[in-house]
Amino acid sequence: MKKLFLLTSFISFFFLVGCETIDKKSEEIIKKENKKLSKFIGQSESELKINMGNPDNEIKDSKGVRFLIYESKKYTIKCERKFEIDENKIVIGFSSKGCF
Repeated sequence: MKKLFLLTSFISFFFLVGCETIDKKSEEIIKKENKKLSKFIGQSESELKINMGNPDNEIKDSKGVRFLIYESKKYTIKCERKFEIDENKIVIGFSSKGCF
């Protein structure tokens, strides 16, 4: 019984340590992605297109705000980067989903 408890404790410890490591790595990746994309805030739409290429999609919401959408896949995981463009053709925001 004592051996079973020790084995269960040992496995649980490594499982928790492994999850913590994955969380830290994913946080680092998200920070790196946000740092990369935040450099476009305040830049012109043309500067964004020079660096990122032509967007895969462009949409307008009900308020007339434009979004340039860049899509890619890595290891079958879809990555979507969306940049918000104001009426002066300046990047004012971004979001990123599934990118690493």
